[in-house]
Amino acid sequence: MIRIYTEIEQGKEWIAQYRGCPPLFAYVLGFTETGLIPGISAAGRTSEDRKFTAVADAEFLYYGAEHKPKYPLPPLSAGASPVLISRAVVEALHIPVYFFNAGLPYFPNIPVIDLGGAAAKCLSHGNALKPATVEHLLEVGLLWGERLAAKVQGSYVVLGECVVGGTTTALAILLGLGINAAGKVNSSHPVCNHTQKLAVVQAGLEKMKERWGGKALGRFRESTPSPHLPISPSHVDPLQLVAAVGDPMQISTAAMAIALSRSCGVLLAGGTQMLAVYALMRAIAMTYALPWRSQQVVVGTTRWVAEDPTGSTVELAQLINCSGSPVPLLATELTFSNSRYPQLQAYEQGFVKEGMGAGGAVIAAHLYQNWQQNQLLSAIETQIERML
Repeated sequence: MIRIYTEIEQGKEWIAQYRGCPPLFAYVLGFTETGLIPGISAAGRTSEDRKFTAVADAEFLYYGAEHKPKYPLPPLSAGASPVLISRAVVEALHIPVYFFNAGLPYFPNIPVIDLGGAAAKCLSHGNALKPATVEHLLEVGLLWGERLAAKVQGSYVVLGECVVGGTTTALAILLGLGINAAGKVNSSHPVCNHTQKLAVVQAGLEKMKERWGGKALGRFRESTPSPHLPISPSHVDPLQLVAAVGDPMQISTAAMAIALSRSCGVLLAGGTQMLAVYALMRAIAMTYALPWRSQQVVVGTTRWVAEDPTGSTVELAQLINCSGSPVPLLATELTFSNSRYPQLQAYEQGFVKEGMGAGGAVIAAHLYQNWQQNQLLSAIETQIERML
């Protein structure tokens, strides 16, 4: 049920170390106005719908289908929200879950830990977040990473996220760090909108260059140049990069993962967005001399992301690995090809693919209780039945 795509031996060691261990889930919720650009994301049929995706997903994950939600799951053009997958695992295996508000326009209708962040402006403006907000989220993220680590001694934390438009901010962070990610990221569309994403990102990086100029030059050095980057990738301060073109989830999750890795395992549950988080945490650790243990960290996603023919997730992971501490890319082999529900079959046609740590949740279910395809599909279809 788990395939390792990069750094195979390191991935095998991580799996062997944490097989049978009870995990803890932590979801970092954030928002960027980038997600309101028409057509940029399919995680909500309209821009108005996408304002509520994160709070709706969190409410469903916490309460389940029987609860009458304050924020209903937004309609999609096709498929069903990936939160159904995560909910199926959390509910059946009684896994403890923490929710963190890194920066949302609406407060979730669930118990949530407020990190004191803010929703990000559209990255095309080159000033997505205030530098003080980014610095604050780094500090509080490190603190909560230490607190979560104390609860899972000898085990691992699954770090999930929900940020609509997050693959576009991920592209911005990767290009800003000098990693040539253009044309390699994923999206919730069946065919990734690479041209649209790159145009938005290039606009933001150009504005960053104009606004920061030499002030953006930090101590971080990246060996892989990017032809799409309008500033030198050799000297980019990662915190200023997040402030210019990032989102609040990225810095919060990177900080948590750095602190967690010092004493427990970390499963970054996602595709493009979590590869960007990994590159960011590595850059932050190098720039600000923060201790961390890279061998404790893996990225885990779905097969629909890892093998997306309209992206290049594996190649992207390999590019990130070539420029520093490598990370294993894992993916669950879960399939919906035999599902009786068209909402799930849509995943096999390229819709949705991932979100709310779905891939990481399935990986955790297999590691913890050896769940196989039939158990997973049955549990997920039960969620569909209840919702309908």
